[in-house]
Amino acid sequence: MTGDSGTGTPAEAAAAPQDVVPQAPAVSTPGSRGAPAAAPVVKVDLPETLRYRLKNTLLGPPIASDRQTSERLGKPTALAVLSSDVISSSAYATEQMLIPLVMAVGAAAFSLVIPVSIAVIFVLLFVTLSYLEVVKVYTKAGGAYVVARENFGLTVAQVAAMSLLIDYTLTVAVSVAAGVAAVTSVFTGITPWEATWIAIALVILIAYGNLRGIREAGRVFAVPTYFFIANMAILMVVGAYRAVSGSLHAHAINGVSGSVAIGKPASGLLLGASAFVVLRAFASGGSALTGTEAISNGVSVFRRPESRNARITMILMASILGSLVLGVSALAAVTHPVPYASGSPTVISQIAKFVYGPSGLGSFFYVMLQIGTTLILILAANTSFTGFPFLASFAADDSYLPRQLTKRGHRLVFSTGIVVLTVVSTAILLVTKAKVDSLIPLYAIGVFTGFTMAGAGMAKYHLVHKEDHWRRRLAINGTASVLSAIVLVIIAVAKFTAGAWVILIILPLGVLVLLRLHHQYMDEEHQLEEGAAEAAEAPVLNRHVVVVLVDRLDMATARALQYARTLHPDELRAVHFTLDSEVSATLEADWSRLGLTQLPLDIEECEDRRLTRATLELAAETVADHQTELTILLPRRGFATGWQRVLHDATADHIAAAVGQLAHVNATVVPYQLTGGWFSRRREWRRRSDGPATTSKGARAADRAADREAAAKASFDRSAFGERRRGTTPIGEAEWRNRVRVAGRVKSVRVQPRAGTSNLECVLVDDSGKLLLVFQGRRRIPGIQPGARLVVEGMVGDWARRQAILNPDYELIAGPEAALEPT
Repeated sequence: MTGDSGTGTPAEAAAAPQDVVPQAPAVSTPGSRGAPAAAPVVKVDLPETLRYRLKNTLLGPPIASDRQTSERLGKPTALAVLSSDVISSSAYATEQMLIPLVMAVGAAAFSLVIPVSIAVIFVLLFVTLSYLEVVKVYTKAGGAYVVARENFGLTVAQVAAMSLLIDYTLTVAVSVAAGVAAVTSVFTGITPWEATWIAIALVILIAYGNLRGIREAGRVFAVPTYFFIANMAILMVVGAYRAVSGSLHAHAINGVSGSVAIGKPASGLLLGASAFVVLRAFASGGSALTGTEAISNGVSVFRRPESRNARITMILMASILGSLVLGVSALAAVTHPVPYASGSPTVISQIAKFVYGPSGLGSFFYVMLQIGTTLILILAANTSFTGFPFLASFAADDSYLPRQLTKRGHRLVFSTGIVVLTVVSTAILLVTKAKVDSLIPLYAIGVFTGFTMAGAGMAKYHLVHKEDHWRRRLAINGTASVLSAIVLVIIAVAKFTAGAWVILIILPLGVLVLLRLHHQYMDEEHQLEEGAAEAAEAPVLNRHVVVVLVDRLDMATARALQYARTLHPDELRAVHFTLDSEVSATLEADWSRLGLTQLPLDIEECEDRRLTRATLELAAETVADHQTELTILLPRRGFATGWQRVLHDATADHIAAAVGQLAHVNATVVPYQLTGGWFSRRREWRRRSDGPATTSKGARAADRAADREAAAKASFDRSAFGERRRGTTPIGEAEWRNRVRVAGRVKSVRVQPRAGTSNLECVLVDDSGKLLLVFQGRRRIPGIQPGARLVVEGMVGDWARRQAILNPDYELIAGPEAALEPT
């Protein structure tokens, strides 16, 4: 779009702090009023810390925020990243259905497993249809939390938030534990304790992959997902062929050493199994649906158009899952694999041996299936590492979880959420010793709570908005909500004694914790916002007194005294509280000897040695006249390493926290950084009196990483501007009183106060320089914000002694992030 080129009204022009004067007398001196010098891009050489350089080495260079769009995923990769969990559950869903059935009715269980599987797929169908409606309406992020928040309010939404956070955490534990169980099916000598530590190591490895960024994780996890799907397809094709040809038969389940207890079949509709047993098998099979919501939570990771791509991926995911679950159950009904009490060998492993046989080619395909099963079960945890951080960021953005969860980290991922998920899932694996049977009862309650609330929320949405075909859409979401609620009750009852009671206790307690955190945030915001505008514009008090607290005369104190003089107060005092008479005498002698008598030193009594209390009394006395603003400067020594901090107390921080409670009393900590030996010197910024900090040898790796990131940013800029960059001039070559066309990134935007001028000022930069853009009479222009890409054209003049273009023609190429569509 193109901006107006008018200069505004005369009143607006008169209100401007400086007029642009293209016709001003030409003066050749750079930087003079007539010819302001072009503003260069100043790069200050500040070496990075050892910690940051190590992060760059392990995770790669940081990804700039404006490259968030380029980090999106296409449908094939997104299917692998977001659906690996739900697809992998086909490897153990049939086994979980068989365990209660075999224990109740023995071999008759294999006649019931297909009907139970069909019931699970029926629920999957309506859940998928429900979430297709969710993604169609909520095109940026549409999980159960967002749907419940928008339709039922924030308080009710916390039930969905906590249930899904629990489910995502358990998904990591279950997926990795099932993957390790697949390994122990082949390597039977692995002990349970060794299996637990293998599972923990795998969780840490997956977390590391996700910390490196979305695209890196996608590349790693795509191959195992499709490898597993291909192997399962081969298994079903070969199994179907052998079953039709009559060469695949049922195997005896009685007398198998290590199997679960075998029941006795009987007559009747359920072959002797009670309705409760069948419902329990159905509840176990419902674990196959966990992870279905991850696509709706992660809509924003898809490439544009996000909603359409997410819907296509969700349909593919449901089709693959339904086919795999039904196929495995059909093969189980033919071959009669028996579940083992230890969980190993798994049912899918037994089916593969029965189908492929003992031949060399059969053994090869068996090993390939086990490798594929192991990889996808382990990497299925990646679904949670994508969904959990997104969901946590939504709740944190609404002030129901710590705000740190909203921040994107080094590689444009929610690093804090990934770390939290890693720690909690590791603790669960330790407690349960990575046993799938111990984790499954805890597993599905959270996700079906989310399904229920998402369906109910969308049903309310259709009733309120009544968009096209709203009755059909209402029927879909309403049915999905009712079915999910029924399954939720079945799971809670059938799995209650097996461990579901733990979730039924943790879930409401977790919701109460979220509500308490929200109350705390709201209380803090109320305290900070109440009277803020009035306080900012309140009259300045008559006097400003600066007090420097002096412990001893050293570089930290000298720096504080130097800073105090720059404040130009009405009164400047140095105050020392006597805690040790010998120290006070030494300070007094040094003060006089070093010629500091021009600044008086007040030595105050502190007979009870309560330094904080003495400072409070001093501050209260100083501002007692209600006409004095007091600033207390607190010299503080900074330390390069943690062990050095242990050697010293935090007196300055304690005093600052105490005096900050008094009105018109301000505490300012003035740090002085100390070195800590060779190790810490390599990570510090070295001071020089004749210039900026210099780069230490240890910062070269960080410099190289910065160069790589700068090259990546330049490449991104080129792709963002495309053909529109043609015909533009580098900003650094723009000449005063010449018309130019330049392209660059908005580095900063100045927000004018309501009582100020109605002008929008922003700084446009490229690699060669920066230029001020002034839009008179416009306080804000949609899309022009830090990070946006612009192509502008106009006459170069000056504004406040800076090169500037007044009211340029402009074209908005792209927004700072993926949230703003290019125009």
